[in-house]
Amino acid sequence: MHPFRQAVEARDTDAMTALLADDVVFTSPVAYKPYPGKAITAAILRGVLRVFTDFRYVREIGDPNGRDHALIFEAKVDGKTVNGCDFIHTDDEGLIDDFMVMVRPLSGAQALAEAMGAQFDRIQREALGEA
Repeated sequence: MHPFRQAVEARDTDAMTALLADDVVFTSPVAYKPYPGKAITAAILRGVLRVFTDFRYVREIGDPNGRDHALIFEAKVDGKTVNGCDFIHTDDEGLIDDFMVMVRPLSGAQALAEAMGAQFDRIQREALGEA
């Protein structure tokens, strides 16, 4: 099991953050531009933990010794079921340097966009506090 999956399943935000490279780039399923940097990525991930309910990983795809992993999940946001995948890539030190999320269906992605939009002022404040 990938250490990031373990951290998420334990809801251990400190462990999640520790697994991120300083130069990580987060690509959101609902925002056009990627978010570069550890502080904003960690704040976004904490926001996601606040808006998702019944979150669980259902499958993990990837070579245990490789750098690319796909962590497939199911969750609910605002009562809508979302299926998604965290695509992560690790650097030479084993830290996540690329993190892309995809979700479906469209109604779930729209609910996620609304819920995360409502969190974004808090996310930005948290990121600025960490930077």
